[in-house]
Amino acid sequence: MINFRYHLVSIAAIFIALAAGVVLGSGPLDDASDSLTGDETTTQGADPAVRSFEAGFASRTAPALLKDQLKGQSVVVLTVPGTNAAEVKGVSTDLELAGAEVTGEVALTSKMLDSSGRQFAEGVAQQSAEGVAGVSSAGDSYGRIGSALARAVVADKAATLDGTASTILSAFTEGALITQTRAPKRSATLTVLVTAPQRASGSAQSTVIAALAAALSSTGKGVVVAGPATSSTDGGAVKAVRDSDSASEISTVDVTDSAAGRVVTVLAAAEQAAGQPGAWGTSRSASGAVPD
Repeated sequence: MINFRYHLVSIAAIFIALAAGVVLGSGPLDDASDSLTGDETTTQGADPAVRSFEAGFASRTAPALLKDQLKGQSVVVLTVPGTNAAEVKGVSTDLELAGAEVTGEVALTSKMLDSSGRQFAEGVAQQSAEGVAGVSSAGDSYGRIGSALARAVVADKAATLDGTASTILSAFTEGALITQTRAPKRSATLTVLVTAPQRASGSAQSTVIAALAAALSSTGKGVVVAGPATSSTDGGAVKAVRDSDSASEISTVDVTDSAAGRVVTVLAAAEQAAGQPGAWGTSRSASGAVPD
C-alpha cells in the first residue's frame, strides 16, 4: 500500500514539473526557458490559475509532509542580491513547519560578491576572526571569507553567539559585506542559502557564491543552495555549485519559484542534515524532482 508521505511527494513532483514547464516523461516544453535571465522565471509565465492551485495544494500538504523533518535542527538563512523576498519567506515558513529553529537571516551584499573587492573582504575576515582555527589556513581568499562567516553563524550545536561570532558579524556588517536582515542571536546547525535567478552578467558572482558555499559546507551539518529554475542554467549560482569541486557535499534545489519547490528545499535540508546531499528540482537535477 502506498503510504501517505509517498503519495504527497509524488503529487508534489507533478506540480514542480508543471511549475518548471515540464511534461512528465517528455522533458522541457520549451528549451527557450533555459535562456531566461533577470527576474523572469518559469512560474511567472504559467497560467495564474495553475500557480494559485499549486500554491494552495502546497500549503495544504506541507504541514503533514514536513512534520518533524528538521526537528532538533536550527537553520540560518542567507540571501544574495536579487533573491525574491517571497521565496525567502516561503522557505523560512516551511523550515519552521518542519520543526527547525530559524536563527536569523543574513544578506550577502554586492560588495561581498564582487570579486574586485576580494582583498578587502579577506582582510575583514582575517582581522575579525584572528586566531580562529580554519580561517587563516583555508586554501584561498573565499575559503577564508566563508570560514569566518561560518564561524559567526554556524556550529555543530546551536548555542548563543559568543564574543568571536559577534565580532565577526559586526565587522562584516560595518564593512558592508553583509546586512543582518534578521540578526542571528544563536548559531545554527545548518545553512540554507537562497539565491537569485540567473542573470546575463551574473556568472562572476555565481562563482563567488559557489566558493562561499563550499567554505560554509564544512561547518555544522552543511549547506543547501536553493534558487529558482534559471539559477541552474549557465551563469546561475545553483549551476556554479553543481559544477564545483564541492558539489558532492552541498545540496542544491532549483525550484524555489514554486510553492512545491520551497517544500522540496526543506526536504533537501533534511537530507543534508542526515548526511545525504543531493541535487533536486528540474530535469537538470541529478537526484530527481524530490528527495525519496
